[in-house]
Amino acid sequence: MVTPMRRPQFIYKVASREIYEASLAAGRFVGQPIDLNDGYIHFSTAAQLKETIRLYFAGLKGQVLFAVPVAPFGEAMKWEASRGGDLFPHLHAELPMSSVTQMADLDVPADGIVILPEWVK
Repeated sequence: MVTPMRRPQFIYKVASREIYEASLAAGRFVGQPIDLNDGYIHFSTAAQLKETIRLYFAGLKGQVLFAVPVAPFGEAMKWEASRGGDLFPHLHAELPMSSVTQMADLDVPADGIVILPEWVK
């Protein structure tokens, strides 16, 4: 028997400070290069976040981590197999920056190992 995946309340995104600030000015998330290339916004769950940061943001300063609730996006939020077959949240719609509930500056050391804010759950 397959156990359905329990959807988290929040998902998380890491973006450069420049992209985050441009998004605030635009009122919508303008997208990291990978989001623009793939045509949707990549997110991680709390359980996936540390590995995403380690793999894709190691050694990068001036990043921003932010949280977004899942529920408002309904069918536009797709749970698609990615790294290791794990289901990742991908938003196939515009992300209004008014949806961001938490934000923290993030400087990622060269080894990619970070201590996440306590609001990442």
